[in-house]
Amino acid sequence: MKKIVVAIDGPAGAGKSTVSQIAAKKLGFTYIDTGAMYRAVAWKALQKKVEITDDVILSVLPGIEITLSYKDGKTKVFVGDKEVTEEIRTPEINKIVSKVAALPKVREKLTELQRKMGESGNVLMDGRDIGTFVFPNAEVKIFLTASVEERARRRYEELKLKGFDVDLKEIEKDIERRDKLDSERETAPLKQAKDAVLLDTTGLSIDEVVEKIVKLCEVA
Repeated sequence: MKKIVVAIDGPAGAGKSTVSQIAAKKLGFTYIDTGAMYRAVAWKALQKKVEITDDVILSVLPGIEITLSYKDGKTKVFVGDKEVTEEIRTPEINKIVSKVAALPKVREKLTELQRKMGESGNVLMDGRDIGTFVFPNAEVKIFLTASVEERARRRYEELKLKGFDVDLKEIEKDIERRDKLDSERETAPLKQAKDAVLLDTTGLSIDEVVEKIVKLCEVA
């Protein structure tokens, strides 16, 4: 199979990271979680221990070093020398990550890094704007989605397993808010690329979704 770039986009809670990691491992591809990169910027801003404004977010950009280590089907995220893989998956990060991602200067910096990561090919990259903006010429484009209720339930179960005290209705509201922010932002908004395959995962198991992704890649 020729070296290709696979772009998987979709809204919050659609299961992109989960299925993308498994699919990449099956394909022997490198997996790049671009959402984790925006979460890393959000985490760095939260370390300021002040109200999160645009200026605070932008103040952490110049010196930030984000590294993704993908090994044995798992991605570890580092900011500088500190691993933040688990710390970037908290409700606090969820509340501000869309605000972080909406800033053009943040997107500009991270898009440049993402394009460099994908230059060698055989890369599966997920996010909000991979097929429309980061890699508009990707050989495979998939728009992964699910109902708000399904996405909220998945996020609720994920956070409960990690020991967070969360409310399902609040998570639904947060996902709806993030959908609105992501789709209406001025720079690289969330939308399905015209040539992307729509894959609604509502009611599908993880294995079923992975199988569909792998098949699309194998015929590319």
